[in-house]
Amino acid sequence: MALDRDKIQEQIIEQIQTVYDPEIPVDIWQLGLIYEVTVKEDGIVFIRMTLTSPACPVAESLPLEVQEKAMSVEGVKDVDLRLVWDPPWNKEMMSEEARFALDMF
Repeated sequence: MALDRDKIQEQIIEQIQTVYDPEIPVDIWQLGLIYEVTVKEDGIVFIRMTLTSPACPVAESLPLEVQEKAMSVEGVKDVDLRLVWDPPWNKEMMSEEARFALDMF
C-alpha cells in the first residue's frame, strides 16, 4: 500500500503547529521557522527549519521537539531534520496571524 504523502505532510504540519518557542506565544509554523517538509515514498521525512537567531536559548531542544512530533505521525519511518541559517529568518516570514498576535504590523 502506497503512503499518502500529502496526508502525512498535513499531519506533520498539524503536529509542528503544537510546538512553541517558549518566549513567543505563536507556534513555530506561524513564525515561519519551518522552511520545508517533504515526505518521501519510503516514509522518510525531510525537514528544513531555522530559529529566530543562532543564539536562541532553545536551539538544542526546539529541533528535537519538531523531530519527535514528526516521528509521532503514522507512516513516518524516520526524520532527517536540518537546522539551517540560510535564508536568515526575518519577521516577513511570519504568517499574518503571527504578526497580528505579536503586534508586528
